[in-house]
Amino acid sequence: MLTAFARAFKTPDLRKKLLFTLGIVLVYRLGAHVPVPGVNYSNVDTCMKQAGANGGLFGLVNMFSGGALLQITIFALGIMPYITASIILQLLTVVIPRLEALKKEGQSGQAKITQYTRYLTVALAILQGTGLVATAKSGALFQGCPVASEIVPSDSIFTTITMVITMTAGTAMVMWLGELVTDRGIGNGMSILMFVGIAAGFPGSLWQIKMSGKLADGWIEFFAVILVGLAMVALVVFVEQAQRRIPVQYAKRMIGRRSYGGTSTYIPLKVNQAGVIPVIFASSLLYIPALVAQFSGSKAGWATWIETNFTKGNHPVYIVTYFLLIVFFAFFYVAISFNPEEVADNMKKYGGFIPGIRAGRPTAEYLSYVLNRITWPGSLYLGLIALVPTVALVLFKANQNFPFGGTSILIIVGVGLETVKQIESQLQQRNYEGFLR
Repeated sequence: MLTAFARAFKTPDLRKKLLFTLGIVLVYRLGAHVPVPGVNYSNVDTCMKQAGANGGLFGLVNMFSGGALLQITIFALGIMPYITASIILQLLTVVIPRLEALKKEGQSGQAKITQYTRYLTVALAILQGTGLVATAKSGALFQGCPVASEIVPSDSIFTTITMVITMTAGTAMVMWLGELVTDRGIGNGMSILMFVGIAAGFPGSLWQIKMSGKLADGWIEFFAVILVGLAMVALVVFVEQAQRRIPVQYAKRMIGRRSYGGTSTYIPLKVNQAGVIPVIFASSLLYIPALVAQFSGSKAGWATWIETNFTKGNHPVYIVTYFLLIVFFAFFYVAISFNPEEVADNMKKYGGFIPGIRAGRPTAEYLSYVLNRITWPGSLYLGLIALVPTVALVLFKANQNFPFGGTSILIIVGVGLETVKQIESQLQQRNYEGFLR
């Protein structure tokens, strides 16, 4: 593997892409530490050192931003607005006929959808930036910190507008950096930046587990977490690579004196067809009632019930609801992203058929049956992986700071596998051995 890395850097154009990607990553990490004007950073440091200042409801967004959210830097919102905009556009493609027609137009239609995604990203950044500033002013960003309400000392409209514009511009720059990596670097730029943001928090999280441990000055807990992390990575790699291959046979066709078709191929249906999207959906949906209860300022029965059951991640009601939402969104996202009828029609159009299954509607029903069968273990796997931080909360007192579990490990492993595959394919194009011999 090290030899493959050396050969990758010896190839001029591949070396240029790798160095360009590393340069963009460096710019991204520097921007995550540039402060936003109008914030008292001595109070931010005080709150960050408090035991109870773990981000509360904002742990997911803080993880995606690489810790920039709680420090209120220019990249505080990170890549999250773009992810949200992409998911919304993908869902609207199924609902709005105009977007569905654009998707079928090919590259030109996809370019328009990308442009709409950029506009929606900026709008969401303005909305989320305003919410972040309001949360920081109210003191709800750091629960349990005595100086949380003094993080933004000024109450002027000008200061608020300046902070929102700065963070929106930071989000637009992150989006631009991601597109630069996609065009001129290695891998998908947005995924790479997401990977970097999550991986940046790993060392601090591991060290915090070591410092809070009690066995042999915390070293036993430290190495136990690393072993659990390695096992988690192996499990995620195994499931993410697992797929059900449905054989497809194409009949021979004579056109003039030439024969076409007669080949055998397969349709790869992944066990985890939905990826990490169901976990993000479920986490975002569970934040909404807690945020409403927090900003309502009401001490009514419903607000107290929500605060008791949904604010802390280890409550049984929260755990069961979170798990069921992940399973539901896994089936929901697979249903809108993979259309068995469309696949069956395309196969019939080009003379393809599944051995033993008639073309047309029986093929669509068979694909739907297989897809439902493999989505069940995929959805249960996602739910169990997402609940690992809850177990860590009980065992290691780590909660959102536990690195190996939930959304973080799924994204880290998924992006790592895709990036390695891209580098390997480019190495093999130049007659070099890849990473996997």
